[in-house]
Amino acid sequence: MGSKYTKRYTEEFKRDAIALVDSSGKTVTAVARELGISSKSLRGWYRRAKADRGEGESGELTGAEREELKRLRKEVREQQQTVEILKRATAFFVKENDR
Repeated sequence: MGSKYTKRYTEEFKRDAIALVDSSGKTVTAVARELGISSKSLRGWYRRAKADRGEGESGELTGAEREELKRLRKEVREQQQTVEILKRATAFFVKENDR
């Protein structure tokens, strides 16, 4: 099954499904069955929501932390590229001055 068959759910639907698990006392599997969605999807949303509330497994990142990590990794990549460019430029100018 390819990704083009993946259903997209709105954030509001996800929030409502998560709230239903919290308020109904039913299992994730039972709520997913009632809503006609995969329990794997709902379990993932539920785990992420708990992490975002700071109730996740130890070491699990909140949404804000995941975003920050993505931003920092991009920043590091850009800085590494800059360092490489500066190294090459320095080597070039050192060679030019030796002439």
